[in-house]
Amino acid sequence: MATPTGMTRGKALLLGLAFFGLGAGGYGLFQLAGFGDASAGIAAEAVLIVIVIGWIGSYLFRVVSGNMTYMQQRRDYRGRYEAATEEELQKQFEALPAAEQEKLLRELGQLSDSADL
Repeated sequence: MATPTGMTRGKALLLGLAFFGLGAGGYGLFQLAGFGDASAGIAAEAVLIVIVIGWIGSYLFRVVSGNMTYMQQRRDYRGRYEAATEEELQKQFEALPAAEQEKLLRELGQLSDSADL
């Protein structure tokens, strides 16, 4: 199952078809601009290669900068997990009797032996 922002097979197929359509449209535009058949094909292909290189460059930039969808989802999940865990631990701590809280804080070094709650 893909995430809402993920690439599904259908989206990949549509992207591939759009890419071929872009090539065909570019070929037609270059022919309308006065290029010959071979020159229009080469020019359209060159434009597609520049687009692919730009896409790969943007992908590599996102990989190096750590700005990938999966990595962001992991950071978000980890933040929510830590917040929920901290909240649950706080509830459990507050449910303890004052003497148990004091004992636990002393064991953790959060409370000096002379201090009282």
